[in-house]
Amino acid sequence: MAITDKIYLKNHRQIVSQLDTNIPKRVFSGATLEILYSGEGLAKVDDATRDRLLDFAQDFLDCENSDDIYTGYPERQFIEYLLELRAQGLGPDAIVDVMSDDYMVYAYPGDVLSFLDDSVRTLESVEALADVEGDREMRDEARRAKQDLVGPR
Repeated sequence: MAITDKIYLKNHRQIVSQLDTNIPKRVFSGATLEILYSGEGLAKVDDATRDRLLDFAQDFLDCENSDDIYTGYPERQFIEYLLELRAQGLGPDAIVDVMSDDYMVYAYPGDVLSFLDDSVRTLESVEALADVEGDREMRDEARRAKQDLVGPR
């Protein structure tokens, strides 16, 4: 299961109550994206919630082609955001705190840790394959990206 399937709306019950309709708790659910980020949905929530949801929409849903919202674009953008937070030296608990503060979304720290661990393992595989293929540039790029995730030792 992808990390984006484990990202949830903070204050879900409050938001559902304000919208007067039921939506999935998962942020990247199509129904959640559709209702929350329509003008009608945003108009029903309080100002503080609206500001955070608009920030989320601007950072992850603002794509050139509106159909890209349903082709994984928001998920890829969010994964990049998580990896950038890790590259800044934040651990799983701090990453969860930042995403909660920034966008009113949360994940469990263990899920973030598993995602980061899987990312490191994937980069190790890319590095090894590039080395076998003699692609030094790709090997070095994978090694740098892995080091950003692992941090200084």
